[in-house]
Amino acid sequence: MHDVHDPHPTAGRRTRSNSALGAFLRSRRDRLTPAQAGIRPWPGPRRVPGLRKEEVAGLAGISPDHYSRLEQGRQRTLSDDLCEALARALNLTDAERKHLRSLADPGSRRGDWYRPQQPEPGLLRVMTALEDLPTLLLGHRLEVLATNALLEEVLGVRLDPGTSFARWLLLGEAARVRIVNWADYASAAVGSLRYEVGRHPHDRVLAALIEDLRAKEPQVDRWWNDQGVTDRSSVTKHIAHPAGGPLEFGVEAVTLPQSSDQQLVIYTVEPDSPTAHVLSLLRSYALRHPQVKAQGPDRGVARGGG
Repeated sequence: MHDVHDPHPTAGRRTRSNSALGAFLRSRRDRLTPAQAGIRPWPGPRRVPGLRKEEVAGLAGISPDHYSRLEQGRQRTLSDDLCEALARALNLTDAERKHLRSLADPGSRRGDWYRPQQPEPGLLRVMTALEDLPTLLLGHRLEVLATNALLEEVLGVRLDPGTSFARWLLLGEAARVRIVNWADYASAAVGSLRYEVGRHPHDRVLAALIEDLRAKEPQVDRWWNDQGVTDRSSVTKHIAHPAGGPLEFGVEAVTLPQSSDQQLVIYTVEPDSPTAHVLSLLRSYALRHPQVKAQGPDRGVARGGG
């Protein structure tokens, strides 16, 4: 294992242009106080909202100059050991740790991100088994790969395969009306997009989507600049349904090891809750379209049995 003091380790090396990495490190440093980091503040007046560079450097076991090079983009190599040391120093969450490692990676996994994703058959089978709950399958750009009718009944929108769920959620006025805690859910979606950018830094389609969302919605731009990262985290969703009244769901995301770029989003409910009772009634409306809609190989809509 290489000493994290070594700015040029030869093993576990990660390289990339570090403008995004520097911005992320600065944002995490600014949010963390000395008390939260468990250290005594350095003497003298403080001109930053959070930790000083010297304090982060001390926590990570590197020199202040070394840390400055990271934030300024002058240090173009990071070891696995250094990534872990920075994560500990900045009290990063699991999602933020993964994002840090993605930013420190050269992004050699370019792939063909222009080819439409095909739904994972195993996740489609799970969707069919969960017909009593609203569910949808999303790709790595938050594109809709499949939905069931109950999900569309709850959200009040038709989400054909290939639809950008991110665009509907972040730009659509109907989403703000239907989702009571829209800001909570929308900001988490922006954090998910940032996480995907770290994993797919060469995806120009994803980059263009984010640029367009930021240009059209000031709140999205502010959330993006906050550098927040989420990794398919659970978010409680409050829905104002015109017929069913207020509904409350725990939104959970499921992935498979072989399909980490796809997430099955399930709207769960507490047994015998008011939402559970209303949901059974809403499902009766949705039964007129009981099939799971999924993207087929010909980019059309394939309907499977529900």
